[in-house]
Amino acid sequence: MARYVLMYDAEDWYDTADEQSVADEMRLHEEFMEAVKAAGATVLGREALERSSTASTVRTGSGEPLVTDGPFADTKEALGGFSVLDAPDLDVALRLAALCPAGNVEVRPVMDLPE
Repeated sequence: MARYVLMYDAEDWYDTADEQSVADEMRLHEEFMEAVKAAGATVLGREALERSSTASTVRTGSGEPLVTDGPFADTKEALGGFSVLDAPDLDVALRLAALCPAGNVEVRPVMDLPE
């Protein structure tokens, strides 16, 4: 099995979501979790993130680290959440990403580092 991170770009979705929309979205995520299990994969962890406007960026280099408010770069898409998926291979991870109820999902392998 290999680990993949599925990253979602829908941080602004909650701006217009009502109570029913949130309930519908949660149902879709439950269906996604069922598809993961049916594919022989496992979600090792998942988190929704606060809006990028709550982020702080720490830049290091020469001198003291510089801490600024907000994300590092201006972008139209922002990381809204992520899941760590243990899947048999990239094809399975990509197939599951297509079932994820988010507008866009980036799939990235987790790097194996020596302990």
